[in-house]
Amino acid sequence: MQDKIAALDPQGMFDAVKGFPDHFREGWTRAADFRPTHRAVDLRQVVIVGMGGSAIGGDLVRTYCRDSAPVPISVVRDYALPASVGEGTLVIASSYSGGTEETLAAFDEATERGAAIYAITSGGELQRRAERDGLPHVVIPGGLQPRAALGYSLGALLRMANKIGLCDVTDAEYHEALDVADACVEEYADTDANEALELARILEGKVPIIYTGPGLMEAVGVRWTNQIHENAKQLAFGNVFAELNHNEIMGWESAPAAVRTLLHVVVLRDADDHPQIRRRIDVTRDLLAGEAAGWTEFAPRSKGKLARMLSMIQRGDFTSYYLALLVGVDPTPVESIQQLKRTLAEA
Repeated sequence: MQDKIAALDPQGMFDAVKGFPDHFREGWTRAADFRPTHRAVDLRQVVIVGMGGSAIGGDLVRTYCRDSAPVPISVVRDYALPASVGEGTLVIASSYSGGTEETLAAFDEATERGAAIYAITSGGELQRRAERDGLPHVVIPGGLQPRAALGYSLGALLRMANKIGLCDVTDAEYHEALDVADACVEEYADTDANEALELARILEGKVPIIYTGPGLMEAVGVRWTNQIHENAKQLAFGNVFAELNHNEIMGWESAPAAVRTLLHVVVLRDADDHPQIRRRIDVTRDLLAGEAAGWTEFAPRSKGKLARMLSMIQRGDFTSYYLALLVGVDPTPVESIQQLKRTLAEA
């Protein structure tokens, strides 16, 4: 595998993937001096706006805080904000580049509506506007692909949420999570043999279908599909139990065999999955036996919620990276995305 890394990864995505724990530490540290002007108990809602690699951090924080946040948290991937945004709403604008046009448009709309606004960025126009308006914000290191900078944005955003009162990340939980994350790098960076590489070999030539419960793993599943899209340049899809049992499961009945034999299901379980979700996963696996090309399940081995989240993110990131090498593509460039942006700019 080392020869493939040398040939196909000239821009060093492997180093960026391995750097996730250090990036998370740095993002968390960058937010140490962040001073919120609002507390969650005084708000009606929190809305995180962003796109792509910047938005997924919002989804991860939303699911992490689901059982503790005293107000609703939503993630908006759009130019426009919901009608409910106004006074009493905290809008957190997250744009790694600082120039994401959708996020900047939402920022301006939040300003017009009188919402409180915080920002996370590596610079650019978003930093300029935050400094112009005297808004609380965290500046994280730049220079990476946005998806490869998740550790920075997630660490900063989670500490921001902690300070606002949306969650309570204890020192013990934080340190356990980083110890687990470091161990994941040591395990998955072994290019001779590891579980992420093994899964990538299983997924080569297949279309991954990522299924999770609606709790902690929901956003992790989105991260898996997005990383397979951008790193491996392969299609991947996902859904959530129990919702998929009310609709998508029927799509397997009459799908052409040529399609079904390409679909490999990957289920991300979690210790906090509802007992009925666990049962639904088991029953669905039995029903789809022989229908899909294969069925693989994973569950975090660690106990703490943050450790479980970070470890499963890393398993997916490494899997998508190795899959890119196996199918023979450079994991870094995203030419179709850049071409779309250029065409829009010309218009």
